[in-house]
Amino acid sequence: MASSEIDALTQALARLPGLGPRSARRAVLHLLKKREASLTPLLHALALVDERLETCSTCGNVDTANPCSICADPRRDSRALCVVEEVADLWALERSRLFPGRFHVLGGRLSALEGIRPEDLTIDALVGRIGQGGIDEVVLAMNATLEGQTTAHYLAERIERFPVRVTQLAHGLPVGGELDYLDEGTLAQALRARRPVA
Repeated sequence: MASSEIDALTQALARLPGLGPRSARRAVLHLLKKREASLTPLLHALALVDERLETCSTCGNVDTANPCSICADPRRDSRALCVVEEVADLWALERSRLFPGRFHVLGGRLSALEGIRPEDLTIDALVGRIGQGGIDEVVLAMNATLEGQTTAHYLAERIERFPVRVTQLAHGLPVGGELDYLDEGTLAQALRARRPVA
């Protein structure tokens, strides 16, 4: 068996999303075999991120600069603001390179069961950003869950007094999806969001 230090490393990796105990063991073995090529650069990268990691005071993104690289980019469209639940959602949208505007991370979603209230999220900061003016459209990019849609509805009510267009991501049939394999909720949303054929 491995030493307690190697076992501790394996257990730490196993706690990461997408890695179970077996995958963590394989990753540790790879790191140990390829120490110079894999372990040393990984340790260096982790130390740098740990030293420089910051939460953006403008949008809530995590980066090694404050404001983050998105907020600091003058090429971004400051008139469009996309509101997301978590940083992972921001990163997913940013990978698509389809949204040219700026972001706002709520830090979660409203949930009565989990005791998450509006004051637990960055909703007041969002309203403040919109209240400063210069924003034409707010895109509510909440997850297609009951809590996500409740949060979107609450946000729409909070910002309806501002002269901004409020939009929401479309939900429904995925590209390449077959009706027989879709759940009832996805089908219901697709039917509600149907549009004329061009």
